Amino acid sequence: MSVTPQINEPRLWADHLPRLSGEGHKYDRGHVLIRGGYPMTGAARLAAVAAARAGTGMTTVAVPAEAFAVYAATLASFIVHPLVGDGDLAALLRDRKFSALLIGPGAGVGASSRADVLIMLATGLPTVLDADALTSFSDDPAMLFAALSKTCVLTPHEGEFARLFAVEGSRADRALAAAKLSGAVIVLKGAMTLIAAPDGRMIINENAPPTLATAGSGDVLAGIIASLLAQGMDAFHAAAAGVWMHGAAAAAFGPGLIADDLPDMLPAVLRKIQT
Repeated sequence: MSVTPQINEPRLWADHLPRLSGEGHKYDRGHVLIRGGYPMTGAARLAAVAAARAGTGMTTVAVPAEAFAVYAATLASFIVHPLVGDGDLAALLRDRKFSALLIGPGAGVGASSRADVLIMLATGLPTVLDADALTSFSDDPAMLFAALSKTCVLTPHEGEFARLFAVEGSRADRALAAAKLSGAVIVLKGAMTLIAAPDGRMIINENAPPTLATAGSGDVLAGIIASLLAQGMDAFHAAAAGVWMHGAAAAAFGPGLIADDLPDMLPAVLRKIQT
């Protein structure tokens, strides 16, 4: 199953990027829901800021009630919704109009995250699954695959990938096999990240500097992709654009990068793409 990926560059997806309208309002720009965790609160907060900087009009972070004060004190421009009971996430998804979902950063590994993933996927909304949301299905990947669709994006690093996919071959072959097996877009992260679609399309990203090997950078990437999905991009182009923007933001910042720096670099990256 040998494939030759295209090199990731804006010409592949720039025409799909959302554009602001003079007559638009915040609801036209998409609404992302991120399921935040506790006690690892930093990951979801990084994703939320990245989603907003990438252009989404509204971002809601749904968090365990005991973590509400932490999130609310640091996310002044966002909606922070406390989850008190077992049915609160499902009720929130019924009551609010979201356009894309994200779960994984800091969510925790286990039955609770697994249940929340399935609740979110049942909405049929474009969804990004990252980190703990993936590892929570390591003992039953088929359960996850049965709930996925082509509007979903999975963003594993090599370790998380190996927990879900028993596939062999080159890295490109494995990414493509995983996309076909899961029915979702796969972002296989690494020094050269691969973006694979179930229909056989593949893009390889080469613009990521080594400074991205820092804690939290993957959470930022997940937030960017969720934002682009919320604004109406299809899963494959949103994943490719998000990966490229992530690398460009890191390159623009230079040495000394930490994940907190990445969201603030995104407006300049977007400005350069769109001019």
